[in-house]
Amino acid sequence: METDEVERRIEAEIPDAEADVTLPRVPDEDHEDAHFAAVVVSPAFEGKTLVQQHQMVYDALGDAMTTEIHALEMQTYTPEEYRERS
Repeated sequence: METDEVERRIEAEIPDAEADVTLPRVPDEDHEDAHFAAVVVSPAFEGKTLVQQHQMVYDALGDAMTTEIHALEMQTYTPEEYRERS
């Protein structure tokens, strides 16, 4: 799976989400261990705990989390939190 496909899936399932997905390390061609890192910003995270926010991202990726994605580093923010962070 490519980074743009991960972004597309997240953005399609979480209302008004903006996802930026990268590869945090060089992929191992022999093992195909797909490690991704995602920064996801959405107003849908408002009032949710960090665990709930992360679960929303996992749910958006569905079965890919057990087949095509080996690991996902994640940072989730509401738009206000993201503005304050910048």
